[in-house]
Order: sequence, then structure tokens, then C-alpha cells
Amino acid sequence: MDIYMNAAISEARQGSSEGGIPIGSVLVRDGKIIGRGHNKRVQDGDPVTHAEIDCLRNAGRVGNYKNAVLYSTLMPCYLCAGAVVQFGIKKVFAGENETFAGAKEFMESHGVEVINLESAECKEMMRKFIAENPKLWYEDIGEL
Repeated sequence: MDIYMNAAISEARQGSSEGGIPIGSVLVRDGKIIGRGHNKRVQDGDPVTHAEIDCLRNAGRVGNYKNAVLYSTLMPCYLCAGAVVQFGIKKVFAGENETFAGAKEFMESHGVEVINLESAECKEMMRKFIAENPKLWYEDIGEL
């Protein structure tokens, strides 16, 4: 696993340790992490503080995102995929899309290259969380 996905996994673990949903994300430009975040819906009581949104907020105003690459432990949902498309991020690495399919086709239809790493570590982290917290998970994905 590369250093950037490992950083996203670290963010996911931090979110889990805070009582939240274990999804993490980092934004990389020119080989440097310029933003990192994790799902904080539970911690902040905010339905849109997904990992990718938190990551973009923490990156701040960076001007042009065209050379930025987003890493997320889970395939981005439509909300986060919309942010990717809106800001012109052209490449996304997802840890997995088995536990949640996400919006891969949506991003690809807007010219984003999406690479699913099919990470066993990311899958196991989500499977464990979903088994232990089904109500919270289904709330997170809007299927409660």
C-alpha cells in the first residue's frame, strides 16, 4: 500500500477512535499531502462532514485542484464525488468499493480517473464497523 493510502487509513482509524465512522481521506499535490480528513458526521453532528469534505476543508483554498489527487479509504459517495468534479480533481484512489459502491461511474463520466485499490485492510475496517454499528452505517449512507 502506498504512503498516501496509508495516511488515509490513519485518518479513518482516528475517526473510529473518536467514535465516528472509519473513513479517511487525503489530498495530494506534487507528492505532498496538502489536506487530510475523516468522517466526522457523528463527532460534529453534521450530516455532510464526510471524510473527503473534511479533507477538502482542511486543505483550505488551494486555488487550482487540477494537479491534486484524492485518496479515500472508501469509494466516494455522490456528495463527495460532486466535490471532486466541482473542483476539477482528475484522479481518485479508493481503498475499496465492496462495502459501498459509491459514485465511480459518475466521476468517470466527468473525466475523473478512478482507481479502486481493493484494499483488504479497508474492506475489513468497514466490514467490522458495519457489523458492529449497522444503524449508524445505514444512517450515513442514507438508507435508514
